[in-house]
Amino acid sequence: MIQPWTTYLNDQVIGQSKAIKLSTIALLSGGHVLLEDRPGTGKTTLARSLASSVSAAFQRVQCTPDTLPSDILGMELFNPTTGSFERRTGPIFTSILLVDEINRTTPRTQSALLEAMQERQVTLGEVSLRLPDPFFVIATQNPFDGQGTFPLPQAQLDRFLFKLSLAPLSRESERRLLRNEHLSAAPFTLKQDELAEMQQAVRDVTFHEAIEDYLLDFVEALRHHRDIEVGPSPRATLAYTMAARAHAFMDGRDYVSPEDIRALAMPILGHRVVLTVEASLKTKPSKLIKSVLETIAVPSEV
Repeated sequence: MIQPWTTYLNDQVIGQSKAIKLSTIALLSGGHVLLEDRPGTGKTTLARSLASSVSAAFQRVQCTPDTLPSDILGMELFNPTTGSFERRTGPIFTSILLVDEINRTTPRTQSALLEAMQERQVTLGEVSLRLPDPFFVIATQNPFDGQGTFPLPQAQLDRFLFKLSLAPLSRESERRLLRNEHLSAAPFTLKQDELAEMQQAVRDVTFHEAIEDYLLDFVEALRHHRDIEVGPSPRATLAYTMAARAHAFMDGRDYVSPEDIRALAMPILGHRVVLTVEASLKTKPSKLIKSVLETIAVPSEV
């Protein structure tokens, strides 16, 4: 099931195999994805292609500065005829939610997603409503230096498993795009029960104690590093374990290896690590994460 699925996505979104693999890992492991890149690079195309490849309910929210929390969550409205309040649920009550240009809406509306992304539920009035299973948020945003954008708070960023950018297209990939080859991809739909089976298979992937120690040594080294003001949270560590299982599953293994930990370091931790003011003047989180990872002893046997 994995091979036809990723083949379809690579035919739909040309030249973005890495972003496609990480996005499918997020869906399989129960995480959420934030796509950040310049306008016109294919962020929404990737999100819509991933959503269309799965037989599940899909909704899209186009964010603007005047988007309200109720536009996403829903609200309770008073019906004068019946003399009671009626509940109107919003587009968040779906399996796959595309939040387009999330940083064009205000922090108040951005925070409306917090409870849903972590708790898989929404509170309307005094009632908490469960969201469908699966529930997957894939959000896009433009770089923060773009006009009319609101940076996501750290608490919101921590709820995204991955923060991804799309790779620059090679000359040949762009030629394929010009020839509309992405429009001739063979149809494919992953059934919801097939997705559930793969998600269960991911949960069954073995995570040996030696790999646990390797991961814990890594995140603890980041938390105690003198150049890091905010290190990975326990939520990040939990997400890391599920993503590593999904990465191993995608590579055809039923156990996690050190390579899974290494391959996911930047997509998982790059948006969670905050440098001190002094360190931010001389280095980037990506370089620091890579240098710390190189100092951690790799388990010789699993």
